[in-house]
Amino acid sequence: MGGAINDRQEQMKYLHQRIELLMTMLDGIDPEEAGVEDIDRIIEMLDELENKAKQYRKSWDGQ
Repeated sequence: MGGAINDRQEQMKYLHQRIELLMTMLDGIDPEEAGVEDIDRIIEMLDELENKAKQYRKSWDGQ
């Protein structure tokens, strides 16, 4: 991806875009054909989103 995002507005924009990507992915999954790999990818994306949000929160606490 790109470099570090330090601006709060840009950080929120990044989180919003990642949530939109996750929602698009969820909308595209056929429940009848979804497999363990699909669930694992969703969990991975949620973990990445949580870690990024925590990283941003720490930077906000320091400002």
